[in-house]
Amino acid sequence: MNVTEYEETRRKLIQMIKERALFFQLVKLSSGKKSNFYIDAKQVTLSAEGSYLVAKLILHLIKKDNVEAIGGPTIGADPIVGAVIQLGYLNNLPLKGFIVRKNPKGHGMQRYVEGPPLKEGTRVAVIDDVVTTGRSTLKAVQVMKEMGCEVVKVIALVDRKEGAEELLKDNGFILTSLLTRDDLKISE
Repeated sequence: MNVTEYEETRRKLIQMIKERALFFQLVKLSSGKKSNFYIDAKQVTLSAEGSYLVAKLILHLIKKDNVEAIGGPTIGADPIVGAVIQLGYLNNLPLKGFIVRKNPKGHGMQRYVEGPPLKEGTRVAVIDDVVTTGRSTLKAVQVMKEMGCEVVKVIALVDRKEGAEELLKDNGFILTSLLTRDDLKISE
């Protein structure tokens, strides 16, 4: 994808998020913080066009990193993972997908991470839909590292710019965001 196509895809995604997923009202976020706005990314990532746009941008970001698997914290990453691995397959970039639970499953195989088995040393990208403090994203990164995977990329669909980038940096990871609150013209 060239620069013009990348920017056009981002522009469409920004417009879609503004129209379908951005709400201005007082809400409590999963981080526990209160906010005057909410981004319900699943309104976009669970639509055909939105999931395609997100997957296209993410594939562009990871293609040079030799990523073998992509996943992140449930439930934010779930639709993104499905879209990315499907589009990857269609573009001769076979990827495994994985989902990191908040806690290991209490029954069955009692897994923390769902998806095809990943070998030690597997190069992974960890993704999330909307990040605020970054704690759930960092937890997913740590789980993957404990499994012996090499986390080569950490990606957010939208960074609310409320500490996630700094938390991940303090733990040795660079957060790459498709969009930030600045792209959505949000000031609080």
